[in-house]
Amino acid sequence: MAGRFGGAPAATGVKFNFWRSMADLGRLVMLSGAPWLRLRIAAALGLVVVGKFAGVWAPVVIGDAIDGLKENLGGLTSHDLPMAFVMGAVAYAGLMLIAAWVPFVRDAIFARVSQATMAKAAVDTFRHALSLSLDFHQTKQMGALSRIIDRGSRSTDFLIRSVVFNIGPTAIELLMAMAVFWTRLGWRFSLTTLATIVIYTVVTFKITDWRLSHRREWAEADSKVAGLSVDALINYETVKTFGSEDRVVEGYRGAMDHYVDVAVRANNSLNLLNAAQSLILNTGLAIMTIMAGAAVAGGTLKIGEIMMAILLLRGLYQPLGMLGFNYREIRQAFIDMEQMVELRAVDPDIVDAADAKALPPESGKGASIAFDHVAFQHDARSVGLRDVSFEVAPGTTTALVGPSGSGKTTAVRLAMRLLDPKEGRVLIDGLDMRQVKQETLRQAVALVPQDVALFNESLYANIAFARPSATNAEVRAAAEAAELGPFIDSLPNGMSTLVGERGLKLSGGERQRVGIARALLANPRVLILDEATSALDGPTEAAIQETLRKVKAGRTTLVIAHRLSTIVDAEQILVLRRGKIVERGTHAELLEKRGEYAALWKRQTREV
Repeated sequence: MAGRFGGAPAATGVKFNFWRSMADLGRLVMLSGAPWLRLRIAAALGLVVVGKFAGVWAPVVIGDAIDGLKENLGGLTSHDLPMAFVMGAVAYAGLMLIAAWVPFVRDAIFARVSQATMAKAAVDTFRHALSLSLDFHQTKQMGALSRIIDRGSRSTDFLIRSVVFNIGPTAIELLMAMAVFWTRLGWRFSLTTLATIVIYTVVTFKITDWRLSHRREWAEADSKVAGLSVDALINYETVKTFGSEDRVVEGYRGAMDHYVDVAVRANNSLNLLNAAQSLILNTGLAIMTIMAGAAVAGGTLKIGEIMMAILLLRGLYQPLGMLGFNYREIRQAFIDMEQMVELRAVDPDIVDAADAKALPPESGKGASIAFDHVAFQHDARSVGLRDVSFEVAPGTTTALVGPSGSGKTTAVRLAMRLLDPKEGRVLIDGLDMRQVKQETLRQAVALVPQDVALFNESLYANIAFARPSATNAEVRAAAEAAELGPFIDSLPNGMSTLVGERGLKLSGGERQRVGIARALLANPRVLILDEATSALDGPTEAAIQETLRKVKAGRTTLVIAHRLSTIVDAEQILVLRRGKIVERGTHAELLEKRGEYAALWKRQTREV
């Protein structure tokens, strides 16, 4: 299931199934939590029927009024007007006014439900996406998940308006109109109307399906044009540096020429659809009018009934004019909604057990971490952790070293319970992490990654993210401990300075210091440092290392290190290779063994 959201285009992952999708939409509506939900649904559906009845009955009323007027013409002067006709005209206007007002009243009543459905779907899907596993998020395309949530939630509002309150009521109106034709004009008129609508619908669907290839080609061409321009503007300096303006412009011109050709084909296919629709509807109207005229000439119909038939048909034709557009958009909206529904059906790998417990109260000495014959392997890797066992005593520091791909990062993710082991156990304070409530576990463990990702918020908000209840003084103290004080004081807006998307307005070293400040503010029992000072200059790194030595007191620390000089004081150093611990001990002990660690130390310090 996860792979679908990682690379497939938005429209290809889910097959269109109308009734299943309508059932999904109904469930989302019932879960919306809107006030007076059932009453609003009943009132809205009732108004739909009332509005369509008024729209169908109005032509009947004015037709009868016209026939009554004709019957009384002989005894009238030029200034006389029968009261029956006046009342018929007023009734016609009133019914048409009701038919016009009903959608406004219905929308006012139901807007709370449709908007609540959209919001509830978005919030619940967003919450569910955040609960999914690390593997799931690592396989998705950038932005694809956000688009699924956004399009899926917005599709609910569109489908309610288009299917429930447009296509559905049009079908009701068609049935009412056919009943009127059958009872007032005869079965031939009823079947002619039905045949016209059926032919119109089938032709519209067929041409719209054919047009989808043109629409897809147009969308691809549009995306290519936008991508070329954005890419060139983002990489403006590179374009200027190599003097490639003309070459880039030529590529853009070629993409625009292709876009024009595709847009013309898409527009012509739309014109063909509109022409075919107009031909079918007006042919049906002409046939009905001729049939009605012949019936009047034969004495079986009255003049007013011709007017009634024309008005009824025009009332039916009006909503059908957008059927092609609605069909395409409705089908895409169903696909968007089904993608969201299927995303919500993906089960998270990391969940609280039914009998999960909170961590015991903090001892002030940190927490113990233990790996008990742990094995884990990613689906995309041939090598993972294999039978790894070690213990980290409370208040001590354990360092993980080894080449890239040896399993260091996997071990850290297991220690944070971002992953669950395939075999063995990971314990914190003697409790299997799978039996610990995630909420208390997250509060007990904090990570400073090598590449710190920040929110597009202020410095203050990014540091306080670890503990929103912290006071201004506590946030400032954490920033000072991370050697951020002078940098913050140099900024015109101080702690209110926005850091940009993913913190790109800051240097790598500044981002790392913000990450360290955030972790220090969390005041965790277990502090995990993943090359937390790799982007710092020498003096700043030395200052941060001294700060980290201080804050390690009363905490358990797990460190991933490539620069061995930063872990010489660790109580335990584990050397990993191809997912297994090949050496363990203190810095001095490992140097005495003259093994892999000693060789790595020699290369880094260039000892002879």
